[in-house]
Amino acid sequence: MMTRRKKQMKNVEGGGKILTLLAILLLLCINLNPINAQCKIKNIAMVDGEEITYDLYFHWSFVWKKAGDAIFTTKSTTYKGTPSYKMELLASSNKSADVFFKMRDTLTCIVSNDLEPLYFRKGAEEGKRFTVDEAKYSYTNNQVIVEQSRTWKDGRRQDHHFESDQCVYDMLSILAKARSINPENYKSGDRINFPMATGRRIDDIILEFRGTENIKTENRTTFRCIVFALIEKDKKKKEKDLITFYISDDNNHLPIKLKFNLNFGSAQVTLRTIKGQKYPLQSIVK
Repeated sequence: MMTRRKKQMKNVEGGGKILTLLAILLLLCINLNPINAQCKIKNIAMVDGEEITYDLYFHWSFVWKKAGDAIFTTKSTTYKGTPSYKMELLASSNKSADVFFKMRDTLTCIVSNDLEPLYFRKGAEEGKRFTVDEAKYSYTNNQVIVEQSRTWKDGRRQDHHFESDQCVYDMLSILAKARSINPENYKSGDRINFPMATGRRIDDIILEFRGTENIKTENRTTFRCIVFALIEKDKKKKEKDLITFYISDDNNHLPIKLKFNLNFGSAQVTLRTIKGQKYPLQSIVK
């Protein structure tokens, strides 16, 4: 029988995936064509002052219980003299969820006004574990250079240098690009791969389009949504669905809801409030 400590550790690891999965949800306003080397794109959807809040729920003992909150904001800023956007995603578990795992995570990303990735940071406090992942981008001779690092609570640090002639993104900078692409000609089963910097390596993530669906949020608002699945491959190349997610079928391409499976059960993140978005919420079903 699994000891209580081992159960708690599995819960901590599962809780640590929540913010990552939510961040990935936030990038799902994409077209289903491969990303090319053109890292600049005209901003269409992002706007200074946008703010989205979410409720986080877990399925424990046959009932859904609220486990925490998350907030995503976008603000104008300047980075090393370059006019930019700063995106920030904060998530935390509540007191009842802290019994099983404690999560206090912050993701920060800066992109230029042309939506080129410039900087990414993830500070993750999960149980007794605290790590800081960073990615710093530069562009020289049509090459993307990414300097990544992970720093542990005890001061240990791991660095990773990566160069590519293809664009590289992190969990939030891909959102900036994706939200400004108008999806057309979707076909069920269409896929794309995203190269993403994690602080320790570059990962490829598979996204699959799965049609449309109407989704009702906790405030009883129904949105017409585009449905995608996030898929990973294990060491044997076997595919596994991690998450099903729903984004608004309008020009805002806002994440409305996600559902996913963790080691300790099912979970979902549901939209609570939106303010400061650029366009009317035309995906609301009357």
